[in-house]
Amino acid sequence: MTATHQRQPISLVTGGAGFLGSHLCDRLLAEGHRVTAMDNLITGNLDNIAHLRARTDFEFVHHNVTNYIDWSSELDYIFHFASPASPIDYLELPIQTLKVGALGTHNALGLAKATGARLLLASTSEVYGDPLVHPQDESYWGNVNPIGPRGVYDEAKRFAEAIVMAYHRYHGLDTRIVRIFNTYGPRMRPKDGRIVPAFCCQALKGEPLTVFGDGTQTRSFCYVSDLIDGIYRLMMSAETNPVNIGNPRELTVMDFAQAIQELTGTSSTIVHKPLPVDDPQVRRPNIDKARALLGWEPGVPLEEGLKLTLDYFAGLIKKGIV
Repeated sequence: MTATHQRQPISLVTGGAGFLGSHLCDRLLAEGHRVTAMDNLITGNLDNIAHLRARTDFEFVHHNVTNYIDWSSELDYIFHFASPASPIDYLELPIQTLKVGALGTHNALGLAKATGARLLLASTSEVYGDPLVHPQDESYWGNVNPIGPRGVYDEAKRFAEAIVMAYHRYHGLDTRIVRIFNTYGPRMRPKDGRIVPAFCCQALKGEPLTVFGDGTQTRSFCYVSDLIDGIYRLMMSAETNPVNIGNPRELTVMDFAQAIQELTGTSSTIVHKPLPVDDPQVRRPNIDKARALLGWEPGVPLEEGLKLTLDYFAGLIKKGIV
């Protein structure tokens, strides 16, 4: 008697040509999944998935998920990552950010309901706003300004979490929610307004490093491969409530700027500019839940991750892209 043939898992990654989405595609393919990356390329980049395009177990679909998602085959997993995700993007694209958080998530959930797929929502530490609790654990409800310039992203993700839980409770959908903290690595966009690409490119080009405010605000940085591992483990777990994935090592922005200076040996000085509206003063995940439920914690040291990231940006500068 022959063993039962197990079908290859099929995964859809919305936002699959983005920074995180493309790394997720890599991981899923390595795990034996057949993968479709869906992206409207408003902030995604085909260069991020160029190395996958020739594979028979991978396909790219150019589509805006705020419109109906037409899907005719079987589907096991939906990783909903479509959204502008950096301040410069959602300040330039406020309506699109709100629409993908609301309509895009609704369409992804509709597809999950139609196919029986398990859906994971890429949420964000921004749901905690400018937190009054530190570090932030999943039970904290947040301190968000709904009408401030950052509200378009914060509230889009808060709504997305609410509708995912509504579909989970009302329709019995199999859902997961990951709250992603600051992540960095190759394939970040050079000019996405975040401090890792900004500092890396400024240091490599010998330009002054721009620090907003006095630089005492804190961030915690997780290398992309660690983050993707946590997300994959969460999708394959039984946990349906939100889980923080991030690195609890906390640095001030000034500490980070100095680390970049040391790693690059740059002569770049540091210049200060006014702090943006509603910029969080502290950001650090409590990852007790991820440790306990997923057996996950970050493993890539900051210095090692930064070297890989600096190599990536140095390559872009050499090609004249930056």
